Amino acid sequence: MGKKVMKKLDTGDPISDHGHGEADSIKANITKSENPKENEKMTVKIQILSQNAQKIPPIVGYFPSGFNPSKESMEDDETENTREPGSRVSLFRNTKRTNRFQLVVSGSQVNFVGTNYSGEATAAHGCNYSIGVLDKETQTLKIVPIAGSMIIRLDPKIDEENPTTLGMTAEGKEAPKKDMDRFLSKSTIRRKKKLETLRQGADAGGEHVIEGSKLENQGALEEVAVTGDNDRNIPPYDLAAATPETAYPLHKIILKGEWDYLTDIFDLSEAGERISPEAFPSFVCNRMHTLADIKNEQERRKLAGILSYITHLVKFKDKHSMDGFQSAKNHRIPTMLFQRFSSMFCVSESKRLPNEKVDLLISYVLVLTLYADNFRSDPSDIAKDLRTITGHLRPRFELLGCKFVRDEKRGHLATLSVPLTFPTVNKKRKRR
Repeated sequence: MGKKVMKKLDTGDPISDHGHGEADSIKANITKSENPKENEKMTVKIQILSQNAQKIPPIVGYFPSGFNPSKESMEDDETENTREPGSRVSLFRNTKRTNRFQLVVSGSQVNFVGTNYSGEATAAHGCNYSIGVLDKETQTLKIVPIAGSMIIRLDPKIDEENPTTLGMTAEGKEAPKKDMDRFLSKSTIRRKKKLETLRQGADAGGEHVIEGSKLENQGALEEVAVTGDNDRNIPPYDLAAATPETAYPLHKIILKGEWDYLTDIFDLSEAGERISPEAFPSFVCNRMHTLADIKNEQERRKLAGILSYITHLVKFKDKHSMDGFQSAKNHRIPTMLFQRFSSMFCVSESKRLPNEKVDLLISYVLVLTLYADNFRSDPSDIAKDLRTITGHLRPRFELLGCKFVRDEKRGHLATLSVPLTFPTVNKKRKRR
């Protein structure tokens, strides 16, 4: 949530400044045991306070990584750190949607951020919580309930371009990043390591295996471009490919570890459930009968994974466009894929995709539609999903090396012939 719609709030005293009224008052005995050898009993007055709908309820933030703000402050003091010791707590509220809060804990090395509208806060709450404050002088124990949505998980937000790392060598920059891992939760560290492994595998050009099925033509992979052709703005290809399947190597488009996150359509198909046209692209809905007709389970899984990947790419494009945002609002893209898409297509701070990256994303989608249609694809339904017209996709197919043939039943189909031949790319000359 950007700063333009967030307003910083003065939280004040967690009990007295929130306008809670007394609901009950009783007396109780409390045993004080600061010293194990000496026990001191104290008679206190307990005040149970009720919530006020017009005031902010008490907020509790917790660190799943085990971060201890008090310990970090002591370490800063012992090392005579020149930075301001301790952690600063700030609470922000959305100026338009006043029920949305963001809690920020600014530490000496890393900031922690949590919200009451995302992550664990969106799960069902099966318990009620209260907080108590003991005033020794007045011998009063005040207890006030905590709203379930105000128990906020604080996750670290690490700035990759922290000024403290500027001017360092590559080895020097890696050291602070590794040191920051101690602030991350175990699940976040696992996802981070898996994503790094996938990236290394893609850079190394490792072969992709789907349940024992090995890709052929491994010798030609040396000629595959890792990031595609910058001039043509297309996915990685192989000019020496002898078959359409190896012209655009599938393992360069869908990485090996990503297949584990592409089982949703396969599971729905196996359960005999129909998919909703509101939740899935038209292209995918129109291919479900083809998926059901495939006898080989391995081939069904492969096609279902391709259809799932097409779905995520189309929804990712919609999430970052004005005309398609609502259709992708409730679609969940796996974190592994979302991070890769954000890196591949250069999502800016404005959440809009650059035009050349939109074209690259469309090229990835079109290549996968060729795989789904056995390299004879009717572009009409995918054009609807990409919010364009068929005529606009024709040049994109031709840029991929496709040709159009006429079919009596299906009309004009995009076909991929090998070896790949590309049309000449006209570069615009800069005016002097």
